[in-house]
Amino acid sequence: MRIITHTCTECRTVVSANELEANRVMKCPGLECENVLRFADLPADDREFFLEHAEQYGL
Repeated sequence: MRIITHTCTECRTVVSANELEANRVMKCPGLECENVLRFADLPADDREFFLEHAEQYGL
């Protein structure tokens, strides 16, 4: 299993790929951060790996 995360470009909050995939578009959970995060923001190879192995990333 690979740990796949995305870091907000505004506040540097780290969000997991499974949260991004579940929501596809979400407001950054960082305090007072209004940045919008998207599953599409992940690099293509990380998105592909995550989707091919989604059963490993269940909450």
